[in-house]
Amino acid sequence: MSGTGAPEMTIDAEGLRVAIVASSWHETVMDGLVAGAVGACTRAGAVSVLYRVPGSFELPLAAQAAAQAGYDAVVALGVVIRGGTPHFEYVCRAATDGLSRVALDSGVPIGFGLLTCDDESQALDRAGLPGSREDKGRESAEAAMSVALTLRTVKRPGAGTHTGF
Repeated sequence: MSGTGAPEMTIDAEGLRVAIVASSWHETVMDGLVAGAVGACTRAGAVSVLYRVPGSFELPLAAQAAAQAGYDAVVALGVVIRGGTPHFEYVCRAATDGLSRVALDSGVPIGFGLLTCDDESQALDRAGLPGSREDKGRESAEAAMSVALTLRTVKRPGAGTHTGF
């Protein structure tokens, strides 16, 4: 696992509305991811609303609904752990492709917080829990808010430069 290279972000997202769409499988991991995303939004001054879906396969449709509802950014959180069948590949591909399509079709940034892991220990190590090496919930929320702020600048030519963080 890398765990290195993630930028340190200080984001002023005052007034941004962020939908956090989270799957329900792997409750302990999901609790950590959700806490990381909610905490990042709160620290940045954004208003976040949590929506739950059954699994990671359902994330794209819920993210699309949130984008269409007018949220400035969407954070998609889920966990898929490899098993003994091709189900892992199908769910990971469908969720990843679907979330990319929602972002491109809607123009709303989607924070990609979908963990695709070989085992539960890898997921726990990325969940932002005490003892975890990474906090992918926080990172995906920061990425979504950063892009939302950058898009605001891009849509207002002459407004200056914005790095997103």
